[in-house]
Amino acid sequence: MKSRLIVLMALTAAVVLSATAVVYSTHRTRALFAELQSLNKARDRLNVEWERLQLEQGAWTTQGRIERLARERLDMRQPSPANVVMLYRSKGPQLDIHWKRPPERLEEAAQ
Repeated sequence: MKSRLIVLMALTAAVVLSATAVVYSTHRTRALFAELQSLNKARDRLNVEWERLQLEQGAWTTQGRIERLARERLDMRQPSPANVVMLYRSKGPQLDIHWKRPPERLEEAAQ
């Protein structure tokens, strides 16, 4: 009789521990799911902000805007053809760089 009581108490303890583990596991799963949902919302919000920043960067770096700012703020101008210097890499293994003025006529360019 005493051994039956011990087995019954052990089984009762196992059932109580198992029920407690199920309750804890369910609570932990719900808490982690809530955290996952929160992180997904934050990710979506950051993705929207990233796309907005990329559009803004594209607007700030357009060629027309950069050229306008260079003219207005830096007083830069397009160089005349006489002021343009072309750089040519010499043929051969040496790393010499030679420069010459661009040809004045198209016939000279073909040479």
